[in-house]
Amino acid sequence: MATLRPRSPLQRFAALAALLAALLAAGCTVGPDFRVPPGASSTAYLPGAPARAGAQAFADADDIRADWWALFASPRLDAAVRESLALSPTLDVARARLIEAQENRTAGVDAAAWPSASARAGIERERIDPAAIGFPQVPNPGPFTLYGVGVDIAFTFDVFGGTRRELEGLAAAVDYQRFELEAAQRTLAANVVTTALRQASLAAQIGTLGRIIAAQRDSLAIAQKRFEQGAIAAVDVDSQRALLAQTNARMPGLRAQLAQSAHQLAVYAGHEPAAAAARPYTLADFSLPPEIPLTLPSTLAQRRPDVRASEALLHRASADVGVASANLFPRITFAASGGSTRTSLQDLASGINLWNIGLNLVQPLTRGPELAARKRAAVAAFDAAKATYRSSVLHALQNVADALRTLEADAATSTARRDQAEASSRAYEITQRRYALGGVSQLALLDAERTWLEAALSSDEADAARLADTAALLDALGGRWWESPK
Repeated sequence: MATLRPRSPLQRFAALAALLAALLAAGCTVGPDFRVPPGASSTAYLPGAPARAGAQAFADADDIRADWWALFASPRLDAAVRESLALSPTLDVARARLIEAQENRTAGVDAAAWPSASARAGIERERIDPAAIGFPQVPNPGPFTLYGVGVDIAFTFDVFGGTRRELEGLAAAVDYQRFELEAAQRTLAANVVTTALRQASLAAQIGTLGRIIAAQRDSLAIAQKRFEQGAIAAVDVDSQRALLAQTNARMPGLRAQLAQSAHQLAVYAGHEPAAAAARPYTLADFSLPPEIPLTLPSTLAQRRPDVRASEALLHRASADVGVASANLFPRITFAASGGSTRTSLQDLASGINLWNIGLNLVQPLTRGPELAARKRAAVAAFDAAKATYRSSVLHALQNVADALRTLEADAATSTARRDQAEASSRAYEITQRRYALGGVSQLALLDAERTWLEAALSSDEADAARLADTAALLDALGGRWWESPK
């Protein structure tokens, strides 16, 4: 009969390692595997989507260029947007948060890939009374000093995939912060464009309003003379004076808004308001894009960074369900330590005299109902994230649909306002000729001029609104923000 020889520590360690490797190979990843929910199923943003909005045509496109503001053909606007994208402190916040998420994921990957190992060294002064532990016959050695060094190693095997799900969640958190940065870039660019367009609209309004005020001031002077000659009553003069005062009251507010828009553009670019540009934008600085690229609704969810951010949160919630599921199962941890403990400092290097190797399995018992409830809570959070994602897709589709309808209305409004301005201009020219021939009074001439200028003001406002709503549509369509403009 063969005699069984006791195994050496090295043989025991090799056998234990083989067992642990077998357990790890047989492990599984519990919880749901994430799949991106379907986006839009329709092929159009709205029923009967227009192929044109007045002079603007909508062309099918696979994507929207990242620097969509270049479609307005304004070098000054292009420079302002790029400067803001480079210097805005708002984007610095988003970039820092992305780095934070990336480093957290790196830390998690490193922690999961390698056993935790720590070195220790210590010195202790001790005294042991043998009689106190049941050995009264042993002489009392008195106080002594212990010197010790050692290494401790521990590793928890991811048999049920809890750690893998945690890493999956950390990767989703990185994706979320990346899309949040892209969304912040997108929002900043849109804000710069709309603020510049609003500034141009305000400058046009101020210019036209100044001409209206001049015309009304001349009308008041004529009315005053006619009153002195007894041709009209005092109430007519007061009515003209009240009209001039009413128009004058509009000017300070417009000038304040113009200054505020300049301050806002400076802040967007990371500058103080005192560094605001002195020359405002004008409507002549922009060209209305004759053709607008229109992507399919089915690809919108892949283009909009806010929708992608919502998708990343859904992915994170899915991973959290996996973590909560894995917590219901046992945890298997391998631990080992070794070291040298001596009463003399010189003897520490003589070899290892203390070591241990262990395998621990921890199965929650009384915490079962708690962990089950936490899993149900994670599932509910996942359902909420799924609904939020669907809502973000619908909101994105609504943004585009609303912008398309608004551009339709803008085209009609702009045409009507332009026709009104042209008709008022022709009427003013006719009145000028009649005035030159003595057919009408100067007051009638000034009234015709005021009517024409007010129509021109309305036309400028309509053109500015059309430009701004075009920017809103391009912004709503998203773009390849991961291919950021240089």
